[in-house]
Amino acid sequence: MSVSIYHNPRCSKSRETLKLLEEHGVRPQIIKYLETPPDHATLSAILGMLGLQPRDLMRPKEKEYKELGLDDPALTREQLIDAMVSHPRLIERPIVVKDGKAALGRPPESVLDLL
Repeated sequence: MSVSIYHNPRCSKSRETLKLLEEHGVRPQIIKYLETPPDHATLSAILGMLGLQPRDLMRPKEKEYKELGLDDPALTREQLIDAMVSHPRLIERPIVVKDGKAALGRPPESVLDLL
């Protein structure tokens, strides 16, 4: 069972999700996505696993969202994914991936369905 978590240690939801996984005996690969952001293909695949569009996984309150004009409806899926890759703070967290499936840890308990 290979489990990964896209984790930000400064985020309480991310810490809670990691703790919950560990309490269930899961030792996930921890990907500190702010230091090592997913590439375009990986993020596109994660969006597919989550069944979300790029804006659904973005944090619109981050300053980059406004500065980059990411609320522009003319922006393509590819452009939005590129923005998240270039500015990983825009990516909602935490994301847990297991065996071709993914869950957003909001609330943290939502990742338990993957286990």
